[in-house]
Amino acid sequence: MTSKVVPWMLTGGLLVIAAAWLRLSGRLWWCSCGQIWPWISDPAGPHTSQHVADPYSFTHVLHGLLFFWLLAWGAPSLAISWRFCLSAAMEAAWEILENGAFVIERYRRMTAAVGYEGDTVANSLGDILSCGLGFWLAARLGFRSSLVCFVLTELVLLAWIRDSLLLTVVMLVYPLPGIKAWQGADNG
Repeated sequence: MTSKVVPWMLTGGLLVIAAAWLRLSGRLWWCSCGQIWPWISDPAGPHTSQHVADPYSFTHVLHGLLFFWLLAWGAPSLAISWRFCLSAAMEAAWEILENGAFVIERYRRMTAAVGYEGDTVANSLGDILSCGLGFWLAARLGFRSSLVCFVLTELVLLAWIRDSLLLTVVMLVYPLPGIKAWQGADNG
């Protein structure tokens, strides 16, 4: 086995470990509805976070952009395959943390996600793959273009689903009642 293959094998292993951890933690493999939909467009419906991808998948693409930038700055001499592996590890760790009781309850109390039940294993794996897509985009686009992509994605998400990566972080860390009211308002 060549050293170039090792980070890719570890990344695959991380996906298996994350899936097993989430399943052993009580997460369902797939939506309990029994339907197999790869994409759900309703950001506030009962199927959000239950299938492979939903509007929040775009926030995980942004995680990948951020992880690429962080690792390019913090570990520039590390091969990109190892930085990708670290990025996947960070995203897998977030998925495990995000689907713990504390964060699920925090989402319910502090954000507009009142009925949030956590992700299925399929959705968490989709989120990790979305992060990988963001990492790949940042590597291909370079910093300036991927920064434009980040800002545009945030703006589109704000207009489309009244949420974004930055807004989610704000609401989890320091919830603002006005933002919560705006997020919950009828989209007309």
